[in-house]
Amino acid sequence: MKVDVVVLGAGIVGTSIALHLQKRGRSTLLIDRRAPGEETSFGNAGLIQREGVYPYGFPHDFGALLRYALNHTIDAHYHLSALPRLAPFLFRYWMHSRPNQHEAIARLYAPLIEHCLTEHMVLAEEADATALIRHKGWIKVFRSEAIMRAEVKDAEEVNRDFGVNFEVLDPKRIAEMEPYITASLVGGLHWTDPASVSDPHALTMAYVGLFERLGGQVAMGDARTLEEASPGWRVRTEHGVVEAGTAVVALGAWADIVSKPLGYHLPLAVKRGYHMHYRPEGHAVLNHPTLDFERGYFLAPMSRGIRLTTGAEFANRDDPKTPVQLARAEPVARSLFPLGERLDPEPWMGVRPCTPDMMPIIGPAPRHKNLWFGIGHAHHGLTLGPVTGRLLAEMITGERTIVDPRPYRLDRF
Repeated sequence: MKVDVVVLGAGIVGTSIALHLQKRGRSTLLIDRRAPGEETSFGNAGLIQREGVYPYGFPHDFGALLRYALNHTIDAHYHLSALPRLAPFLFRYWMHSRPNQHEAIARLYAPLIEHCLTEHMVLAEEADATALIRHKGWIKVFRSEAIMRAEVKDAEEVNRDFGVNFEVLDPKRIAEMEPYITASLVGGLHWTDPASVSDPHALTMAYVGLFERLGGQVAMGDARTLEEASPGWRVRTEHGVVEAGTAVVALGAWADIVSKPLGYHLPLAVKRGYHMHYRPEGHAVLNHPTLDFERGYFLAPMSRGIRLTTGAEFANRDDPKTPVQLARAEPVARSLFPLGERLDPEPWMGVRPCTPDMMPIIGPAPRHKNLWFGIGHAHHGLTLGPVTGRLLAEMITGERTIVDPRPYRLDRF
């Protein structure tokens, strides 16, 4: 079997890359070890974060660092056994998160974020999946005046510098928007420009369906078998050996299974995260995805129920699940919103691939011809999938690119 391009990894990023290549007339095979969208893309907060020009940084204030060191918070948890291996990455992450550096990174990151929603809507309309996307924004709620003032000040700077819109909410306005939120709150912040997705896995599958209707093919395969084969690449799939002129690595946290044998030591680490769905009690309805900012958990209305998601767990990628953050978050979440029984047999866990400078790697492999990377999107895989797909497809086909790709190249490290 021969194709123009093989894309390794069928999450939202890999699917979007394959779809954009197929739209440009390149015969494309999308392969994964599982069915599309069943790894990290399956579970997330479902946000398309148009406001997310500042990628999630490492805290620098002493109070937050002390809380995290005690390892009792909802928004962060670490495995002590993993720290020696993670320490070099965490130090570089901390350095890039310094205020001046973080601001410089945001200006490089903003062009991708600027196009995140418009690029999703192009694909969603073509895939007949716009019903899955809700244009209501999302809400942060606050329990203390000082923290709310600081967050509103930050939002004002984002609005001034990047044109992202928000509304400050007093308790009365929160009650109007979310009548079933019962916790004692001082106010909130409503980011009005972002969108949310009622079923992220269904959206990925809708994009896969469009890809197949355009002639693209999907197969299960082993990315570890990728090898050079003049004049391109070869990989083994369930249908046998496939040869392709071009290969794209979109394996997220598993990119190292391909990159290391080829001599690339990617600066990737992982943040693991968990979710659980709940039935709302009685007739309770959650109208907007809602972040309990000071407690560090997120509630999102999904087609399956109310999804409770946790922050970051710093652990080795393949360690067993340790959903302690869900256990800590659940009673606090129940005091905010009337959650009923759990709907999932066990907590779901996903693995976010993260770079120390918080920006994805999008571009060519420096030492191999016709090998490309689209990885490292951390918390913004769903947000940036379609714009990454378009950017990388434009680079591969030699078109004028939607944004300047230079800040995201692998050789920046």
